[in-house]
Formats: sequence, structure tokens, C-alpha cells
Amino acid sequence: MPTVSQVRCDVKNLDLADQGKKRIEWANQSMKVLQLIRKEFIKNQPLKGVRVSACLHVTSETANLAITLRDGGADCVVCASNPLSTQDEVAASLVRDYGIPVFAIKGEDNETYYQHILAALDHRPQITMDDGADLVTTLLTKRQGDAASVIGGTEETTTGVIRLRAMAKEGVLQYPIIAVNDALTKHMFDNRYGTGQSTIDGVVRCTNVLLAGAKFVVAGYGWCGRGLAMRARGMGSDVIVTEIDPTRALEAVMDGFRVMSMAEAARIGEVFVTVTGNKSVIGREHFDLMRDGAVLANSGHFNVEIDIPALENMASSRRATREFVEEYVMKDGRKIYLLGEGRLINLAAAEGHPASVMDMSFANQALAAEYLVKNHAQMEKKVYAVPEEQDKRVARLKLESMGIKIDRLTSQQEEYLASWSEGT
Repeated sequence: MPTVSQVRCDVKNLDLADQGKKRIEWANQSMKVLQLIRKEFIKNQPLKGVRVSACLHVTSETANLAITLRDGGADCVVCASNPLSTQDEVAASLVRDYGIPVFAIKGEDNETYYQHILAALDHRPQITMDDGADLVTTLLTKRQGDAASVIGGTEETTTGVIRLRAMAKEGVLQYPIIAVNDALTKHMFDNRYGTGQSTIDGVVRCTNVLLAGAKFVVAGYGWCGRGLAMRARGMGSDVIVTEIDPTRALEAVMDGFRVMSMAEAARIGEVFVTVTGNKSVIGREHFDLMRDGAVLANSGHFNVEIDIPALENMASSRRATREFVEEYVMKDGRKIYLLGEGRLINLAAAEGHPASVMDMSFANQALAAEYLVKNHAQMEKKVYAVPEEQDKRVARLKLESMGIKIDRLTSQQEEYLASWSEGT
């Protein structure tokens, strides 16, 4: 392994590495599936010599993915996929203890954020790993000449998959991408249970607000919204859901939540969290209606779901009142509180998803990288679903790691399901 001085990096402080190593080891205990894949990778070296640039949230869970890729033979570089999501001690440990180049500092400004992405692209990757598609977008707009050496990529989150499908539709995507987000073992668990718990954690950590009895508005009822609404109700909140999709809105009603427009919800809500993947979901017209003391947070990937420029324009003054809490005083004296600069609150103010959930997501990432190495020559320049067998394998391994056994079809049952002749 190279010495620290030989590892390219831009991290806050390498002296934080001791604490970071403990965090990485703690997360690893709950990532049983990734542990099994790592053992296979060490033995088989499926990524030997492959250059990987990963633009992901630099957390203890991501660290274990990077270590797994490295142990599978990959030459891996990591940068942040969000300016506020980096755990600085983890970044330091990846550099010092594992020899993995990292370009990420919690709280970095926008210019530094993109400098770090460019540093990861200096690696001239053969595989890209993205969380939000900023790495791919930067590659295709600023480093087009390097795209020819990329054999494929993966995408971790809903927002990124949407962007990449738009690229494919316009014919600008230059290599195949596997949508890890769309794996059942990712979005049904990571998005629902991970986002649900970690978002509540972030809101409570930075405000210490009592959720029991609070009118809690969830904007969006996708998998993240479902999980968040479920957890908020579990904390005793009066949960209100806003939606644009009639089917999802109906589902929220049938799940026992109040459903209304954001204009209606703005008048009565106390805590608002956006999880839509869209922009300006809460805007000027809603700020005008909000009660004094309203708390706003976002758990969608980008900080555009709350129209922050409009809020700034409407406010007569603003100040930081607590860590990750900004108070905006409206011209009529009402106060509105924005959490975590409108960025992912579960990573800005808390620790992100629990390791046991990320275990499945990152198992899919590692296996997707292996799949790309084996199959990229037959793949087109489009977004692919995770192979069904891989998805089921991750689920089986997760169940086994939890000590849970399930039934298997008998030969008679398989024959029955494959036939049409047997009826009443």
C-alpha cells in the first residue's frame, strides 16, 4: 500500500483518521452481505486493474464499499456527491489507513465541490459510480475526451437515474449505466427505511423539536416519502402528504394519511420535508402562507426542492440560530427556519442511512461493477436495470446474514407455475 504522502487527496485533516477508522469498522459489522462479496472479490479479483472513480456520500458505509472495490483489484478514487455529506474523519482514514485517494471536505463551497469531481476524473476512470449524476455530467461536459475510456457506470439515487435517462433519450450518454437505485433491494429498503429513519434523525438532531402532535408535511409519496411518512407517524406526528401523482396520492390516503395541496398544507404545517426530486416544491406562494416558526428541510438529492433564493428575497433578515439551522425573518415578523442549507438533511445534520440498509445498496454497487467488467462489450449506451438474479442474490444473502430461512418451490410447484393445462 502506498504511504500517505503518495496518496493524492484533499481532505480536512488527516489527524482525524483514528476516529474515522473506528467508524468504518463499526459500520462494517452491520454490512454482512458486503463482507461476503469482499471475500469473493479478494479471492477472484474481478476488478483487477480497473480504474474506478466514485462520486458518493463519503460516509463510513461508502468507505466499506471503496475498500471492497480496492480488495477486488480496483484502482479506486472517491469524491463527495454533496458538499455537506462528507464525514471528514472517514475521508481521512480512507487515505491514511487504506491508501484510497479521497477528495471531499464537509462544507466545501460549490467551486471546491466541482474541483474535487474534476480531481476524481483526473483518474481517467473506466467505471464511474455516481450518486446524483454530477460525475457523469461533468465528464460529458468538461472532459468529453476521457469518456471514450469508460466502459460503464452505476447510479445510486433516483435523481441521478432521472438525469441519466434524460441523457440517454437525448443521445448524449456515452456509455452504459446500471441503475442501482432501481434494484428492489435498494429502493424498497434504502429509500424507504433508510431515508425514513435518517431524515427524522437529521431533523431532530438539529432542532430538538418534539414531533409528537406536530403537523408534519411530507412532500412526495415515492419510496422515500412513504418511509418518511411512516416514521413520522411512528413518532406521533399528524402527517400530511402532498403529491402531484393521483395514484400515489390515493395510496397515501389509503395508508391513512391526510392528503392535500401544498397551498393548503402550508397554512397548517409545522415541519415540512421535501422528498420529490423536483425543484421549487415549496416556493414563494407557500412561504407567504406559513405560520410563525415553520421548519423546512429537504431529503431529496439536490438543494432545489425548497426555493431558497425566493426565501432569501422575502426575508428582512437571516441568522444562524443553531448548527444547521438558519432563521429567516419575514417582513411581517414571522420566522421560518431552514435546516441544513436545504441540502440532504439526513447527511447534513445526521449520519445518513444505517449501515445495515446501505449493506444491500452497496452490495449491488460492487456486483454491478463486476457485471460491467464482464458484459460491457455487449451493452448499449443506455440505462440498464440491475439484473434480476443479482437483486435476488443480494436479498438471499441479506436473509442468510439475519439467520432467516425461507421456503423454496418444489419441482411439482415449479411445473404447475410453468404450465397452463391444469385448472379447476
